[in-house]
Amino acid sequence: MRIVVTNCNTTQEMTEEIVRGARAAADPGTAVTGLTPIWGPESAEGWLDSHLSAAAVIDLLRTYDGPPYDAVVMAGFGEHGREGVRELVDVPVVDITEAAAHLACLLGRRYGVVTTLERSCGQIEDSLELAGVGRNCAAVVGTGLSVLDMGDAARTEAAFLTAAERACRAGAEVLVLGCAGMTGLQRVVGEKLGLPVVDGVGAAVKLAESLVTLGLTTSRAGSFAKPVPKRRVWGRPGDRGGERG
Repeated sequence: MRIVVTNCNTTQEMTEEIVRGARAAADPGTAVTGLTPIWGPESAEGWLDSHLSAAAVIDLLRTYDGPPYDAVVMAGFGEHGREGVRELVDVPVVDITEAAAHLACLLGRRYGVVTTLERSCGQIEDSLELAGVGRNCAAVVGTGLSVLDMGDAARTEAAFLTAAERACRAGAEVLVLGCAGMTGLQRVVGEKLGLPVVDGVGAAVKLAESLVTLGLTTSRAGSFAKPVPKRRVWGRPGDRGGERG
């Protein structure tokens, strides 16, 4: 089985960190390939970045010419694009936001998300609502750290623990790592907090493996039905182009 994991930004070091986390969660027979967009935001932090990132990731998968893959894991927490990718590819697509929330709902009545900047919280809340798991979310709390700050493990852990206390006071019984850059933090903070902590990358990989093993993929009835074939002229930022019927 081969799983493609897409980073939501152009930072190759983050792709490598995400892939390490994905491989740690994957079964021995699962190959994990990381993909980094060639254009878009260096770190996706906000509405504009998220929409640019979605277009860049979709373009990355649309032009992919590597080995065949069995599933896609989208490693952007709260980022846009998962519905577009589900329409584009013919394999299961698992978003880390959705995956982490679904697993958290199996572990407690209410969960909390600890993420990066406060400005990202509303976007994550909307993503959870769209996925149908928003009602179980007690709080989405920012650490005040940017995506690119996640490389400082001690600082990230301290900021996470402080934000986690706020989520717990709001009623969270389970915590979710709200950034792919936090992958690997779940064990140490879980032990210190005495609560289950769900890593979205690991959760998404295990759900993707399950869907492939069960022979399941995105339904083509209704929402994700393939569009009527038409001639498309694709362009990239700065190119002139559009869509022709």
